[in-house]
Amino acid sequence: MFRMQLSPAAGLFVIRAAILLICCLLATASLAAGADDIGTAQSIISAQEQAFARDDAATAYGFAAPFIQSFYRSPDGFMFMVRNNYAPVYRHGSFVFARAKVVEGKILQEVQIVDADGAAWEALYTLETQADGSLKISACILKKAVTS
Repeated sequence: MFRMQLSPAAGLFVIRAAILLICCLLATASLAAGADDIGTAQSIISAQEQAFARDDAATAYGFAAPFIQSFYRSPDGFMFMVRNNYAPVYRHGSFVFARAKVVEGKILQEVQIVDADGAAWEALYTLETQADGSLKISACILKKAVTS
């Protein structure tokens, strides 16, 4: 049997190289998963947006995270809030995905919206994985776009 003896410095180098390789492989895997998750997030946001367009409160409510649902208690209460506080999301002329990224396990998706009156808005959606593995919308921050 052949055994190779490494000096302490060479052994440390091999260990560090192995750790670096493992970290690179994990980072690559998480980037790929992040891209898949962003595509899923965009599908969820689109499906909710389409539910708003059909006035389908139950479906739109179903895409909201349990934390959000706990505030409104019913699909109708949720839809009332959206109609009154998120009119550009509820009814719009255009709805276009912009930048997206994964931060600390949360997906942040920017959306550029032009409302029914032609005003520009920016929405930042946050989506989080739930205990059951599903992805739900946990926030939507809406602000009027700054145009120059």
